[in-house]
Amino acid sequence: MYDDEDNGDERDKHYRRELRALQIELVKLQRHLLKEDARVLVILEGRDGAGKDGTIKRLTEHMSPRDTRIHAPNKPSDREESQWYFQRFVPHLPSADEFVIFNRSWYNRAGVERVMGFATEDQVVAFMENVVRFEQMLVRDGIILRKYYLDISKKEQKKRLAEREKSPLKQWKTSPIDACATQKWHEYSKARDDMFRRTSHPIAPWRVVHTDTKKIARLEFLRDLLEGFSYPHKNKKLTRPDRSVVFPWSAEAELRGHIAK
Repeated sequence: MYDDEDNGDERDKHYRRELRALQIELVKLQRHLLKEDARVLVILEGRDGAGKDGTIKRLTEHMSPRDTRIHAPNKPSDREESQWYFQRFVPHLPSADEFVIFNRSWYNRAGVERVMGFATEDQVVAFMENVVRFEQMLVRDGIILRKYYLDISKKEQKKRLAEREKSPLKQWKTSPIDACATQKWHEYSKARDDMFRRTSHPIAPWRVVHTDTKKIARLEFLRDLLEGFSYPHKNKKLTRPDRSVVFPWSAEAELRGHIAK
């Protein structure tokens, strides 16, 4: 459908047209959600450099600032460390009329905390045993929950992290964890695959987005997100995602090599 994101003016014009049309659909969706007093939580996970910040920017760019909120968890305080693990996230859950995006989430425990040794094996086991039940409680209480994992190849991640270090506008994104991102690639892959198998469930399944080409990933993520909602005057043709780019996680997709290893 597309080629490289920088490959000519026509593709760039196409991207801008499609993005604007999808953002109009997001405004339609949010107006409907406000009428329904809905509570929406979108979780975005993925390796460093996978494009979470850029994706969230395009998602929220024209949504209501009063009713849209982004939460990016910081390093837990000593007080939070002493709490029930999920307790630190509960204050940030959506209330009526709110559309909340978690730029990383409680799944830190299944990913970076596990790989970097910030959590003990017992803590990881407890998380895996409890997270599905926790999400089931949220959904049964009325929260609309969507979980996305932004997938990136090792080659592309290495390129983006190198560019990040050189850019004076992206210095805030760099951290000591970045240096371990490619060094511990296989450990992160193993942790991710275990997370998928143990925490993708019918009430809140994981969806995977290929992000090696950023603009394609942004558009297809938005299409998929919109496809999952019913709202008046929906453009169903526009919100039909490319399943080679965004798809529900499954053991079969993993076996067929559809996820970066």
